[in-house]
Amino acid sequence: MKIVFMGTPDFAVASLHALVEAGFDVAAVVTAADKPAGRGQKVQESAVKQYAVSKGIRVLQPLKLKDPMFIDELKNIGADLQVVVAFRMLPELVWNMPGKGTINLHASLLPQYRGAAPINHAIINGEKESGVTTFFLKHEIDTGDVIFAESVAIGPDETAGELHDKLMNLGAGLLARTVKAIAEDNYTEQPQQQSDDLKHAPKIFKEDCAIDWNQPAQKIYNKIRGLSPYPAAFTKLNDKTLKIFKAEIDDKEPGIAAGGFLSDGKTFLKFAAKDGFIKFTDLQYEGKKRMKVEEFLRGMRL
Repeated sequence: MKIVFMGTPDFAVASLHALVEAGFDVAAVVTAADKPAGRGQKVQESAVKQYAVSKGIRVLQPLKLKDPMFIDELKNIGADLQVVVAFRMLPELVWNMPGKGTINLHASLLPQYRGAAPINHAIINGEKESGVTTFFLKHEIDTGDVIFAESVAIGPDETAGELHDKLMNLGAGLLARTVKAIAEDNYTEQPQQQSDDLKHAPKIFKEDCAIDWNQPAQKIYNKIRGLSPYPAAFTKLNDKTLKIFKAEIDDKEPGIAAGGFLSDGKTFLKFAAKDGFIKFTDLQYEGKKRMKVEEFLRGMRL
């Protein structure tokens, strides 16, 4: 069975590696175009491209997925199955091309948390469980029939970065299992259940990362976890942005309004929420590197 793999970041590399190690015929990968990044604006290749090149796999990098030249290249490859992991939305003439269809690995237990940022939103909402799902693509995003799903617990202090790595590895195994089942025609598709209480996972923008100190401490704590390490929750201190990567919930003290802060200037810095304090442990001040709170306080006059 000939496969075309579509993906871009590290999350997708684990799945591609699992397919290669399992002996599947990955005829080509489709990934994002090279682009300049960082202070030096050096041209960066996607993680998927770097892995594919190291394994001698053909790489396609179309700027537009409806480009006739790209469509012709896909047709000439003649894949039986396309596999999508952490890639952009495909037009129907692409996902409907292979005889066995196109499957996607999604980092949630569908139908919950459809959208671009399921890992972040699950933690922001205080969920105690997440997982990965494989499904066939169809017109509406993340709504196709489910093939397999596997769940995992979310720890009370777990960050989005930690859950990302956990689901990346869990998903790689589930994807290899899914492709094997499709190759052997040994699976049953299950339509996604419709419900009025579905939670969604839209793309996160900078304004979504600002902390509202009038909210309860637990809600703020979940937001910090759910946005760490990227894009990171933030507040303002001395009119500059202060990103928070890790924190703790501390008891409320009288006389401090929401948004006010306390510090001994040496070992702790904590901001008041509606019903408690958020005590920062790992942060980054505008124009500075990421550091522990003790290091930050040594060079900061509050």
